[in-house]
Amino acid sequence: MEQKKKPLYDALVQHQKKDPISFHVPGHKFGRVYPDGTAFESVLHIDATEVSGLDDLHAPEGVIKEAQDIASHYFGSLESFFLVNGSTVGNLAMVLATCHPGDQLIVQRNCHKSVLNGLELAGAEPIFVAPEWEEETNRYSVMTKEAIKQALDAYPDAKGVLLTYPDYFGRTYALREVAECVHDYGIPLLVDEAHGIHFHMGAPFPEPALQAGADVVVQSAHKMAPAMTMASFLHVGSDRVNTRRLKHYLQMLQSSSPSYPLMASLDLARHYMAGMTEEDVRVLIRFVMEVRDVFRSSPHWNVPPLTEWDDPLKLILEKEGSGFALAEALESVGLFPELATSGQVLLTFGLGESFEVEDLKRRLMDVDRQLKKQSKRATIKVDQPRLPVVQSLALSFSDMIETPVKWCRWQDAEGEVAAEAVLPYPPGIAVVLKGERISRSQIDYIQALIKQGASFQNEQIEQGIMVFKGEWK
Repeated sequence: MEQKKKPLYDALVQHQKKDPISFHVPGHKFGRVYPDGTAFESVLHIDATEVSGLDDLHAPEGVIKEAQDIASHYFGSLESFFLVNGSTVGNLAMVLATCHPGDQLIVQRNCHKSVLNGLELAGAEPIFVAPEWEEETNRYSVMTKEAIKQALDAYPDAKGVLLTYPDYFGRTYALREVAECVHDYGIPLLVDEAHGIHFHMGAPFPEPALQAGADVVVQSAHKMAPAMTMASFLHVGSDRVNTRRLKHYLQMLQSSSPSYPLMASLDLARHYMAGMTEEDVRVLIRFVMEVRDVFRSSPHWNVPPLTEWDDPLKLILEKEGSGFALAEALESVGLFPELATSGQVLLTFGLGESFEVEDLKRRLMDVDRQLKKQSKRATIKVDQPRLPVVQSLALSFSDMIETPVKWCRWQDAEGEVAAEAVLPYPPGIAVVLKGERISRSQIDYIQALIKQGASFQNEQIEQGIMVFKGEWK
């Protein structure tokens, strides 16, 4: 299939060349309502709706269908779908398409919050499997076949397995082995591959989830590929998940007025990746390695070496006990990282050279002077909470609906059942799950993160948490 084509984007450009007079939505009338020179001007020229020739995302027969078919051919799927509500909507759809109320689904413990929301909407019973701790990464980052098999043997009625690959930091694992194990039990493997769309470009990137045997894959084209924010894909790799149900939930959950600029950016992002040659990738990796060397030259942090399991487009700075402080120092000179944790700062590259290395060196000199002048901050020790290999929730989602809640201060929260997930953001991965019994190690970890300056998507997180009323201890 012709990868040089970008049918949806080209159709929008051709429509604009007709100098159309709009008697339809959207109300900006291709940007003409705004005064000249607005920042949105060039985007609004292609912000159309389902008029003749521009197709319909929810019943595609023309240029949207062609664009999705070309994407499917590029990614190697049976069918691919444009998502305009982010990978969030893809995660929701694949959970709902796989599970009926009461069904069990085996889920990686450190999944994105959208997966947890999908489980709650589905009324499913999640069985959480914790990845193993890796000294190389100082994180729970490796999911093993043995851990998945342990969960499958303990819960033989599970309808599927949902994993995250790679993690937010670009770390992967032997997914092909896991996929074979899951399929031996006759159930599908669902993968949130939000950060791995570029793996399809081949070496030196890790193996993509579809190629490794995943049955449904969700990818954020806006994270690592040059698409607009919220633009994502859902790919079907086999018939183990009912595609009709997937389409049903995508129609239900996605906007009935999908953004044409977002869809066009998916068309363009796929076009861009397909057009990258091996030489282009080599040039990109040389740039990345040059930048890594610049960061490695600083005495203020450590840069872990890359392995075969790492995405080279993710760069991690390690500074024990002061990841948030380091991020502040970088931001003070205009270097904005993706996220910070208690001991790490994550920097993310794109699929091209987006800045001058000499400019980076000058800014890092300012950071160096700033860090030398700073009085040494007291290190706040942060121990990762201990996670059971396999666990279920203390309360089912159906029971949660009927159970009243109360406010609980942290000093009284140990042993209570959480009525809300505790989510540092980014990355949006729960430290405490809704419906999970709260442990002392989780409380200590949360309080240490608060002292370090972590951001949470929880109100009054400094004082306590909402818990379910009842005798749960």
